[in-house]
Amino acid sequence: MIHYQRHKIHFVLFFLLFLVIPCDLHGDERKNKDSVSLIRIDTAAIRPDDGDTFFYKNLTIRVLGIDTPEIIHKEHGIFENQPYGRKAAAMTINVLQKAKIVEYVPFQNDKYGRLLAHVFVDGKLLAVHLIRAGLAYETVSYYGNNGFPVIAGKIVKAAHESPRPRFERPYKWRRRHQKRKWK
Repeated sequence: MIHYQRHKIHFVLFFLLFLVIPCDLHGDERKNKDSVSLIRIDTAAIRPDDGDTFFYKNLTIRVLGIDTPEIIHKEHGIFENQPYGRKAAAMTINVLQKAKIVEYVPFQNDKYGRLLAHVFVDGKLLAVHLIRAGLAYETVSYYGNNGFPVIAGKIVKAAHESPRPRFERPYKWRRRHQKRKWK
């Protein structure tokens, strides 16, 4: 009898799991977040940095899967704006601050102490938004999916379906324009 009850409970739990999985009727990309928890952000606490990085409370969040053109960061040896850098930065902060819901899926900190994360704005990937606007290159092809194959696939798909950005790849631009500090 106990064995039968345990199977019955497992069946009910399995069935309930399918009832709780959200449907994607409105193109909400959060449902394919690769089974990880989203962390909601208070949009009033977001501060701008550049096109692929922003500040939230005591965090510096670097949007995973893309690279946007550079803006002046004297502390990092960047003393001029790359073409489209200010436009990408303005779009990112505008999208984030106008959003009703901003959430992120954390990955890990990079060597600069920034939190690498996939960022969702009203259910849509911020990375995809910037790629479609022609203001970001995808970096999944170089760095891999970082354990988020579904999200990474959406980023790569957006890059293949969108026009190529009209600016030089930021890593190449940095090689020529960044002034390194000598010790």
